[in-house]
Amino acid sequence: MIVALLALQLGSLVAPAYACGCGAMVSDRDQRIGVDRETSAVRWDGRTEEIVMRFTVRGNAERAAWIMPVPSRAEVALGDGALFDELERLTRPEYRDRSYFWPRGDDWPFADRDMDGAGAAPPSASATDVGVVGRERLGPFDVARLTATDPKALSGWLEQNGFELSDRLATELKPYVEKEWEYVAVRLAPDAEGTVLRGELDPLKIRFTSDTLVYPMRLSRLAKTPQSLGLYVLADHRMEPRGTIGGARPEVRFAGPIAPEGAVAGLTGGTDRVYLTALDQKFPEPSRIDGDHELRTVSDTPYREIVYTDRLLTVGAVPVWLLTVSGVLVAGVAATVAVRVRRQRAGVRSAV
Repeated sequence: MIVALLALQLGSLVAPAYACGCGAMVSDRDQRIGVDRETSAVRWDGRTEEIVMRFTVRGNAERAAWIMPVPSRAEVALGDGALFDELERLTRPEYRDRSYFWPRGDDWPFADRDMDGAGAAPPSASATDVGVVGRERLGPFDVARLTATDPKALSGWLEQNGFELSDRLATELKPYVEKEWEYVAVRLAPDAEGTVLRGELDPLKIRFTSDTLVYPMRLSRLAKTPQSLGLYVLADHRMEPRGTIGGARPEVRFAGPIAPEGAVAGLTGGTDRVYLTALDQKFPEPSRIDGDHELRTVSDTPYREIVYTDRLLTVGAVPVWLLTVSGVLVAGVAATVAVRVRRQRAGVRSAV
């Protein structure tokens, strides 16, 4: 059993991991990379869509690559690293205190009680079939913008240009080729030799024309491990996915109008007001992903997550429950004494 477990762990270290909504690929088979989380900000004005993507990666790969299908000709540039910090600040939960009356397990008189000495439990291709629209170096990214009329030809071009691909890639690209989409192929390679790709990578911005708000996800079917997607949508109204596309139900973390500033204003083009929707979705079994996210306009109902901190209700440092119980006891004793006194007085008058 020990030998089998060691073999399984060794295999997981050697095998390449294909991950993320755009289908990440490792360039060398003896190296490994995985995308733990894909976070994107999407700006859509009804005609043009901009996607700023940031990946949090792990592994020992020095080079990796991924491909993203887009419905029309794309422009690619580096994104602003401050964008996601600002969006996180805008959508953070509201923290409130909430009082409770009766004492609980951590309050006196229960907090000091030892139950049998037990402590509390811890929290648990051919050249004619593939066209190169452009190729440029953007920071750590080598970006190729491509067209293709044949999924096998596109797969072949990528292989010939140093991309280590999943054998299933050509099959997964077929629906995009049939719809005549184009492609952004990105090679990630640090400037310093021997540097490992790890942590948060620089964001990349992709801009294209689209009359619907779409977020490509189909290539995530190639992922070997559970995936997590964080999506910030900046549009005229609140936007939500039309379906789950094979993942868990998307969770709305924030929805509401904002006045863009800083990096957010840079993405929205100086618009005075924009509606921000923050979504989270998990994909426990990426192989079940059956399409791309299409987002639709819904009612502009605002939402912000509220995180409560429960506190025992007190007056000064004295628990209100203790004052209440003490008051009731005192009142009860006083009432009992008063009754006895009246009875004694009544007995004296009767004797007289």
